[in-house]
Amino acid sequence: MRIGILGAGNMADALGTQWARAGHEVRTSGREPADAFARAAEFGEVVLLAVRHEGVEDTLRAAGGALTGKVLVDCTNPVVDGELVTRTGSAAQRVAELSGARVVKAFNLCHEDVWRMTPPAFDGAPLVVPLCGDDPAALATVESLVRDLGCVPALGGGLARAGLLEATAALVIGLWRGGADAQAILPPLAYAQGG
Repeated sequence: MRIGILGAGNMADALGTQWARAGHEVRTSGREPADAFARAAEFGEVVLLAVRHEGVEDTLRAAGGALTGKVLVDCTNPVVDGELVTRTGSAAQRVAELSGARVVKAFNLCHEDVWRMTPPAFDGAPLVVPLCGDDPAALATVESLVRDLGCVPALGGGLARAGLLEATAALVIGLWRGGADAQAILPPLAYAQGG
């Protein structure tokens, strides 16, 4: 699969490197030259949006119509200075409105170092990656990309529910910065089911 990446930071590098190892053709773009985002968007069958929240709208404008109808994976978090900064609805819904793409929210809950692990697994259990999106074919494509990293996809609902993933990221980031082990806030599934 051809994957275009909008962004050249740590998340772009971590996920792009792992997908390249899995056999995908990856093209990463930064701000220069001026048409870099548009070229990456045109290149990709799937496009990853991996920029800071403050740069999302400018990046989508720079990519232009090349995103229309494409699968766009949104790993961004609308978090500034530890606070969730969304309007009504989810930031992922806004990304869909601005881009015309089939957006799937994914990969936003973990630090880039987790995505550098081969595979991301803890105590022998693979990492579960929640996905939110409205398009079944786009979700299936992103599920495949999750499995390529050695992780387990988990469907979390439509883009309206992506706001819950975004809020979870804000909470978890705050806990980590405060020194708490965010994983420890949830019991294993067997205990959650009463057993």
